Amino acid sequence: MKDKIIIALDVNTLKEEERLLDILSPHVQVFKIGMELFYSCGFKAIELVKKYDRDIFLDLKFHDISNTVYAASKTAVKFGVFMLNVHASGGIDMMKKAVEGAEEESEKLGISRPKILGVTVLTSLDSEALKKTGINKSPEEQVLNLSRLAKEAGLDGVVASPEEISAIRKAMGKDFLIVTPGVRPEGSDSGDQKRVATPKEAFQRGADYIVIGRPVTKAKDPVRVIQSI
Repeated sequence: MKDKIIIALDVNTLKEEERLLDILSPHVQVFKIGMELFYSCGFKAIELVKKYDRDIFLDLKFHDISNTVYAASKTAVKFGVFMLNVHASGGIDMMKKAVEGAEEESEKLGISRPKILGVTVLTSLDSEALKKTGINKSPEEQVLNLSRLAKEAGLDGVVASPEEISAIRKAMGKDFLIVTPGVRPEGSDSGDQKRVATPKEAFQRGADYIVIGRPVTKAKDPVRVIQSI
């Protein structure tokens, strides 16, 4: 379980990041660096996690023209991250270029290529929110559609809510990674998440990794929350 729980370091200072790493690194192997922390502290945020000998999920959700994502993917490889993601809605060509850039740079550096995931439908969106963007599909239908594109593009898996895990696993097979945010331990507030589940439910449905942020990082006793999971 230590390797299957990803803690989201959704803070904006190195001091706060270090505090969380001091508390949680003995209990968790993978930490997520998202836009808030990366845009606040840059590469120093990545270096700090490396000092604790822990793995990094770089959650910057690349979404741009193919050549830009290709270059961004090559740069991310230089950071030595374990996992990174792109928006699957950017299209199959963009996703292929993300893989191409990562593979080229990894081979050049003589290191393993990071896992590359396609972000499907954000956990803060429901059917009504999708309709307002012009997508007249249910979240599950759209997630499966984007998952198929991600697999065809050569990505290792997807980021998807707990509600779509079972359908993705059935359609994509056992070797397709599913990383699941929107996970809330029993009794936790769902916050701005719409499609949520408990850690137990997420793993039972077939998630490979779960991402948890505020229910752990904002808890009075973060270690106790991790141990309860």
